[in-house]
Formats: sequence, structure tokens, C-alpha cells
Amino acid sequence: MEAYKQEFIEFMVDSHVLKFGEFTLKSGRKSPFFMNAGAYVTGSQLKKLGEYYAKAIHDKYGDDFDVLFGPAYKGIPLSVVTAIAFSELYGKEIRYCSDRKEEKDHGADKGSFLGSKLQDGDRVVMIEDVTTSGKSMEETVPKVRGAANVEIIGLMVSLDRMEVGKGGVKCALEEVHDLYGFETNAIVTMEEVIEHLYNKEYKGEIIINDDLKKAIDAYYAQYGAK
Repeated sequence: MEAYKQEFIEFMVDSHVLKFGEFTLKSGRKSPFFMNAGAYVTGSQLKKLGEYYAKAIHDKYGDDFDVLFGPAYKGIPLSVVTAIAFSELYGKEIRYCSDRKEEKDHGADKGSFLGSKLQDGDRVVMIEDVTTSGKSMEETVPKVRGAANVEIIGLMVSLDRMEVGKGGVKCALEEVHDLYGFETNAIVTMEEVIEHLYNKEYKGEIIINDDLKKAIDAYYAQYGAK
């Protein structure tokens, strides 16, 4: 596993973004782990987060693209900090764009989008925190493709939960790929998280012990993507 992935897993734990225990998800599933990207709140956390996204995007898609699109609301800061990191790490100016939940009908920047206008020929990377059901893509992909003649080359999320999406067979990232035809990737998968943390001491404690591993295995036996 690449060093930046291992660092990112520890960063999620340190930032209290990735937690283990008992959680009820929006879907009603009871999960032994939970990820909340809203817990990245400080300047240094956001700077690092942008760097991890930039490294993963550069790793998977290179730098031959023009726009980072982050769906509102959580995707807005993600697209901004990643565009900054891309400029600093790779010397490439990438524009950011996000959608508005409600269209603005006044002022010089009225319309459905924030940031850069989408232009014909733009190559776009979508950026999100985590995709569990693919619902946000249902709302934003048609908006992006309807705004200009753009090519969406891929989606990057921070964590692939590796559980079944709405179809009940494939994971949500695979469903998005099959539905829209662009690549889908994550900075890390839950499998990589388990591999890095299971029965290994980190800062004086074992984060995934045998009991928690059993609970995770049971969860995936029920909800894991085939």
C-alpha cells in the first residue's frame, strides 16, 4: 500500500473522522464504523485533506483535466482545498466548480453554480467525501453534463465503504461507474483500512481488535458488495 494511503488512514483516525463502535446509518443499517468528513474543521486538517485528495487524483487520473467539481455542500470545501493542493504539489492550475442547492437569481454570479463556469471541452474530475448510495451523483452529473459539452473523466471519494449500493449487488462506486460510464476511485478502501489497523498498535492502542474485526466481518457478510 502506498505511503500516502497509510498516512491518510491514520489522519482519518487522528481527526476523529473515521470512528469505530455502533452507528445507525441514514440507510438504517447498523454499522461498526462511521466516517464523517464534516469533522475536518481546522486549517491544518483541510490543508492535509486537500493534499491527500490531490495525490490520489494525480495517482489515478494524472493532471490532464481542467476542473474539480464538488457537489454541494460537503464537496465545496473539498474541491477548493484540492485545487489549492494541486497547484502547490504539481504546479498545475485546476479550476473549482460546485453546484448550488438553490439557484441564485440575482447579482453578477447568478445561476446554479459556484466558482468557475463550465466550458465546452472541459475535462472534469468529480470529488466527494464518501459514496454510499450514489444519490448525489444522480443529482449532479446531469447538471454538469447539461451546463456545457464537458467530459467527466472520473470520481474520487475519500473512503470506499465497499458495501452494496441501491441495486443490492455491487458497491455504490461500481454502480456510479456502470450508470455514467466514468471511472470511480477512492483514496482508500475499507479493506485497506482494516489491513493497516487490525491488531496493530497505533499511538498506544489497538484500534481494530479481534472483537471489532468480528463485527466488521459480520457487517460485510450482510452488506458487503459481491
